[in-house]
Amino acid sequence: MHPSTTALETTNTSLSGKVAVVTGGGQGLGQAVVQVLAEAGATVVIGDVDAKRAEKTVSSMNQHTNGHHGEVRAFLLDVANDESVNRFFEHLNNEFGRLDFLINSAGIDVTKPIEEMSMDEWDRVMNVNLRGPVLMAKKAATMMYPAQSGHIVNIVSTAAKRAWPNASVYHASKWGLLGFSRGLFTEARQHNVKVTAVVPGGMRTGFILDRFPEVDIDTLQEPSSVARSVLHVLTSPAESVIPEIMVLPLQETSWP
Repeated sequence: MHPSTTALETTNTSLSGKVAVVTGGGQGLGQAVVQVLAEAGATVVIGDVDAKRAEKTVSSMNQHTNGHHGEVRAFLLDVANDESVNRFFEHLNNEFGRLDFLINSAGIDVTKPIEEMSMDEWDRVMNVNLRGPVLMAKKAATMMYPAQSGHIVNIVSTAAKRAWPNASVYHASKWGLLGFSRGLFTEARQHNVKVTAVVPGGMRTGFILDRFPEVDIDTLQEPSSVARSVLHVLTSPAESVIPEIMVLPLQETSWP
C-alpha cells in the first residue's frame, strides 16, 4: 500500500483517551476550543486565572455532554506566574499522568498609544501573551518529551502579520509568540512532539468587540470556526505536521 494512502486512512478525528489543556478556556476562543475538543472525546482541562468563569464553563459543558463528550475539568492557572504554572502541572500529573495537547490560548491587551502606556501595563501583556506560553511549553515538554508524543498549539494572531495603531504591546507579544513557535518547532520534533502556530483573524468575541465596538461584525468569524481548525491540526496524520495555519474571516478586508 502506498504510504500516503496509509496516512490518510489512519487519520482519526476521535480524541478519546487523550488529555488536553486549554489556557484561557473560560471564555472566547479558548472556550470554543474546549467545546470542540470535548466533543471529539478528549478529556479537557481548562487553565484559567478566573476560577469562577472556568467552573461555569465546566458546569455548562458537562451538563450537556449526555455521556457523548469527553470530561471537562478546570484548575486555577495564572500563566504568567511560575508558582501557579508549577502547581497546575502538579495537579495535572497527579490527576491524569499524561498530557497529549497543550493549547496556549490565554491572551490580554492594553489598547493605548505607546506614550500613554505604563511599563507595568507593557510587562503585564508580555507576561501573559509571551512569557506564559513559554512557561507552559517548558512544563509540557517535561511530560511530552519522555513520552515521545504530544502537540503544542500556540494561538497567535494576525497581529503577528500586520499592524494597527494603539496595539504596540499586543503586536510585540504576538510577533514574539510566532517566533517562539517556529523555534520550538525545530526543537520539539526531535522528540516526536509537534508544534503549531494557529493565526486567527478577527473573531466575534469580547476581546475584539469590547475594544473596537465600531468594527463591522459581519467581517468577523465565529470562534468555533477557528476551534475546528485547531482540531484539524491536532488530527493531522502522525507522519505530518502543520507548523503554521492562518484562519481568516472570508470578508476580512485587510488581506487580499
